[in-house]
Amino acid sequence: MDFPVYVNLGSWRIHPHVLFESLAYFLGFRVYLWTRRPSGMSKLVSLQIFAGMIAGAAIGSKLLFWLEDPATTWVHLSEFQLLWGGKTIVGGLLGGLIGVELTKRWVGWKQSTGDDFVYPLVLGLVLGRIGCFLTGLDDHTYGTPTTWITGVDFGDGLYRHPTQLYEILFLIVFSLLLTPIYRQSRGGSAREGYISGTMFQWFMAGYLLFRLMIEWIKPTLHPYFGLNNIQLACIAGLIYYAWLIGNRNRISISRSQLPS
Repeated sequence: MDFPVYVNLGSWRIHPHVLFESLAYFLGFRVYLWTRRPSGMSKLVSLQIFAGMIAGAAIGSKLLFWLEDPATTWVHLSEFQLLWGGKTIVGGLLGGLIGVELTKRWVGWKQSTGDDFVYPLVLGLVLGRIGCFLTGLDDHTYGTPTTWITGVDFGDGLYRHPTQLYEILFLIVFSLLLTPIYRQSRGGSAREGYISGTMFQWFMAGYLLFRLMIEWIKPTLHPYFGLNNIQLACIAGLIYYAWLIGNRNRISISRSQLPS
């Protein structure tokens, strides 16, 4: 296989990253519209929260990318095109979360909105990683050299961990494991003691834990006491979600002890 693997559609020859990233945004949003639950949220509030998510994700993905190699970022601070040439998924997820929460505070919306985003996010991430894999070395998302049977030669004669495929496999398996929580969130949530937002919290905690571990087999700089920028963000996110999930479990136990 020669990388990048271009996709031919009629007379068009489309770069895999462009094609699959576009599909990720389009199909992910369509799945969200198809599966979201009625919430009583007005169109204006919905648009405001969506805008907050997009803005937060854009800022977060760039900020975390700049922290990958702080020295290089500082040297090239005046080179606008270079600084805006990369982004990170973890930064986008955490930045989008912050953007949503800040916007909800601003508009006065107190209900959780995260559960409806889990499966659209899974679909978008899977499609995006397909594009990353087919792009090859140019995407810089491959792993370190390996002798494992899973090793892939992206075109330079070295067999590397296909970390993009590892992530796709993880997301598929993890989404199946989340199915019972999804079903609980969709029917009789009040009777079963389900607290809105639980599914999204478990998704984020699981994904951040996976990314924390997979970063050890990526050839990126680890300038922060042996950690890289994404691992630092994952640890911060995991601390937050450990507190959040623990707090929600205490609320759920308290509810179950109330007299019926």
